[in-house]
Amino acid sequence: MKAEAPMPPLPFDQAAILLHPADDVAIARADLPAGARLSLPGGGELAVQAAIPAGHKLALRRLAPGQGVLRYGQRIGLAAAEIAPGDWVHTHNLEAGPIAREYAWQVVEAPAPRPSGRTFLGYRRADGRAGTRNYVAVISTVNCAAAVASRIAAHFTPARLAAYPNVDGVVAVTHSAGCSVAPDSLSLAYLRRALSNLGHHPNIAAALYVGLGCEVNQLDGCLPSFSPEEIERLAGGGLSIQEQGGFQRTVQAGIRAVEAALPRANACRREPIPLAGLCVALQCGGSDGWSGVTANPLAGRITDFLAREGGAAVLAETPEIFGAEQLLLNRVTSGAVGRRLAERFTWWVEHARRHNFSIDNNPTPGNKRGGLTTILEKSLGAAAKGGTSPLAAVYEYAERVNAPGLSFMDTPGNDPVSVTGQVAGGCNLILFTTGRGTVFGSPLAPCIKVSSNSALAASMPEDIDFDAGRLLSGQTWEQAEAELLDALVAAASGRRTASEAHLPREGEFAPWQPDPVL
Repeated sequence: MKAEAPMPPLPFDQAAILLHPADDVAIARADLPAGARLSLPGGGELAVQAAIPAGHKLALRRLAPGQGVLRYGQRIGLAAAEIAPGDWVHTHNLEAGPIAREYAWQVVEAPAPRPSGRTFLGYRRADGRAGTRNYVAVISTVNCAAAVASRIAAHFTPARLAAYPNVDGVVAVTHSAGCSVAPDSLSLAYLRRALSNLGHHPNIAAALYVGLGCEVNQLDGCLPSFSPEEIERLAGGGLSIQEQGGFQRTVQAGIRAVEAALPRANACRREPIPLAGLCVALQCGGSDGWSGVTANPLAGRITDFLAREGGAAVLAETPEIFGAEQLLLNRVTSGAVGRRLAERFTWWVEHARRHNFSIDNNPTPGNKRGGLTTILEKSLGAAAKGGTSPLAAVYEYAERVNAPGLSFMDTPGNDPVSVTGQVAGGCNLILFTTGRGTVFGSPLAPCIKVSSNSALAASMPEDIDFDAGRLLSGQTWEQAEAELLDALVAAASGRRTASEAHLPREGEFAPWQPDPVL
């Protein structure tokens, strides 16, 4: 019998993506079987040594143990064993290695905004900020009041709100904190700051605070930043369950307070507002090997666009920027911004040491199944959401955001905890990228979910708003950016996002509690 002719080699650019000319690895576009041959752009062939899943790394050259491995033109770790050309590069032969801790920064001038004149339909607030939603919020100061807050909000069904067409809903803001912590703890400080700042949030027209009465986080601890006029807007400062006489009496009092606030909230109407009124929380969760190739860089283009408009974008998740922080430090607008960012990363190193965990414990199992190997690799992809804009400000957890352009908020990498800080700081929209899939949604700001690959968009169509995987199929960056921007403006103007189809979302407000519960 005549032997079958061997299959011709696959063109390299059809099988893999090289992200930077200096890279030691390429990213497999689809599953590559062992024995597959790729024709290299400069001539010659590369034989795949082991099966490589889509989104994972393919070695382009031989790497000795201890040698640095480049992706994005940046080191993502060290070879833990000898790596041959065509090898699968992952947890079995790649490790993070030491992460530099000597910080320096470079001050650059922030360019003046160049607004395009484009607008969205939002709610203009008295302090000049803009809301993308018009909510009345019922906020529990302590977990013991969560059920009461939920019951008050649940009373206001769509039928009962039909008479208030400009009110987007009555939402309960509940959490698991508020007691059994030290009075001088970071946990209490972060909680109080987050809850207090919600009363100023542009998406909240009116708020009712509900406490139990004997908790560490007393009602008055959440209200010190409000004027007497604002306290009146906040239903006289809130309700104490013990003072009201129990669960049901507090529910009835809360219903009356919200009913009194609804006409004032309904008086707000959407109007055209420049895009400078947008303050976007940048977030990623369930990342994969494509996140840093498609969705996150696309979010970075949106960040740069908003900065040109005079709007704001807030990067966060400090433990998931480790190893990429120098990319931000190289473009700060002042030495104070650089110093404050370095201080936050130094704090995390000490925090990890005190609690006997390692920053390098990241990525998660799901990240690794999606092709991410080290925290350095994950961080470089995550930092891409910040685009190329100068870093104008650094905020501690849940601080009020007031600087236009790109800023950074110190938060954990946990998505609900991180978004809670950003939203408490005033973000009125969330741009959330994912490669593995996540169903997170905020009760207070529309969350636009962007998939890094088209397979995810197809498998979770009711949870994804935008498919950035189209960039792998030939769509240009300019086209994708324009379409994602259209989606953001539509959501800011009132169009419901995928996650808003699953309201209420009470369990996803999760203030950071770094201290032990006593």
